[in-house]
Amino acid sequence: MIKIRKVDSVYVEIECEKSIAKELSSFFTFRIPNSQYNPAFRRKKWDGKIRLFNILTNRIYAGLIPYILSFASDNGYKVSYDIDLKEDISQLQFPKVYSRGSEIQPHDYQIESVKHAVENRRALLISPTGSGKSLIIYFILLELLKRTQKKILIIVPTTGLVTQLKSDFEDYANTKKISNYIHLIYSGQEKETDARVVITTWQSVYNQPESFFDQFESVIGDESHLFKAKSLIKIMTKLKNCNYRIGTTGTLDGTQVHKLVLEGLFGTVYQVTSTKELIDREVLADLNIDCLLLKYPPSAVQEIKRAKYQQEIEWLVLNNKRNDFICNLANSISGNVLVLFNFVGKHGVPLFQKISKENKKNAYLICGTTEIDEREQIRNIVDRSNNSVLVASYGTCSTGINIKNIHAIIFASPSKSVIRVLQSIGRGLRKSETKDKVTVYDIGDDLSYGKYRNHSLRHLDERTTIYTNEQFKFKKTRINLGE
Repeated sequence: MIKIRKVDSVYVEIECEKSIAKELSSFFTFRIPNSQYNPAFRRKKWDGKIRLFNILTNRIYAGLIPYILSFASDNGYKVSYDIDLKEDISQLQFPKVYSRGSEIQPHDYQIESVKHAVENRRALLISPTGSGKSLIIYFILLELLKRTQKKILIIVPTTGLVTQLKSDFEDYANTKKISNYIHLIYSGQEKETDARVVITTWQSVYNQPESFFDQFESVIGDESHLFKAKSLIKIMTKLKNCNYRIGTTGTLDGTQVHKLVLEGLFGTVYQVTSTKELIDREVLADLNIDCLLLKYPPSAVQEIKRAKYQQEIEWLVLNNKRNDFICNLANSISGNVLVLFNFVGKHGVPLFQKISKENKKNAYLICGTTEIDEREQIRNIVDRSNNSVLVASYGTCSTGINIKNIHAIIFASPSKSVIRVLQSIGRGLRKSETKDKVTVYDIGDDLSYGKYRNHSLRHLDERTTIYTNEQFKFKKTRINLGE
């Protein structure tokens, strides 16, 4: 017999025989990817595994109850619990919503995801870029305001998303009066408020004492794939009174342990829709991916052959021929172009300067040091333009920045992160009055030597695997950079 008892909104306690507890511990134990490179693992202070069930306290994240029930069913164990897992949604309503003053109709998948989140109180909504995730959050927020008495906390990863989400809510309501219910916390803003809704970056509140979080009855974590960071887990475990726990994200990183940690903190995964489905339904722009494989001359291969990862990446971002190719490509593409880079000083700034020097397009730079107001100004300028190049860091643009009028994206820096790749592609998938398709130029580098495949080349292989899994159309084009 397995008895599940609620401790608070974060944890449940399992009462069972020791032998079953050991089985549960094994069931919820996972090896962390690449843990062998961790210093603690190398010093034999850690075995490289994470254990989601604490066999000493018999506690586990409450969001994993469905997995406990599945475990019990598969092993023939009876389960008892007195936790109400469902909410009555028979009276759930969807008020009128607007976009730039005109009434809009929510999509069926948005309606169903809101129903799922409210009914289950816990959910991890997988909603790709361009699917209208902020409208889903808006509907959930309105419903929680009716169902709860305490405050609602909305956590986002960047200050840009704090102000953007508030702006989106005003747009949907078609009035700025809704702002009377919202308080923003970022960059030193006042943390005390009487407002029912608090939108904040995690950086602004993660060091607050547990008493600060007692005022909240609901939490919504936008871009929740970032919640695997220890500081964000720290926040979620302090929210002991939040029975409503909704996470939203465009994608997960593909590892089981990442998924289960997030499900434990929020709730089980609910797939709202997929990028491919949205493209097929013509909700999003049509997507074409051109993988540009740059072939380097033998002299260059000899110079950098079998280099370590960091050495190869530095060589690539400082390579003049490669950077000239990127700049010429950006200036030759019709419409607005987004160039994504990883290193600001070594790569982003020189690319911006090269593109600006050609004076063929209006060029703009966004990186970590760009002020929030300036980012918003650039975003609005590019949205109204058809001849701009936005050179932006992955960190500032792969998540959350909403620019509808992007016609092409250039991946100027190698990456193999599933989340970064898909979120970056999402920057260009929104339709506008001037576009219904977007092209991604994915740059890979062939510095292979004999049977050895260099890092950037292997990263391109991993990205094409992502494209295949997502059913995206792509082709490979080999380009010889010459001597």
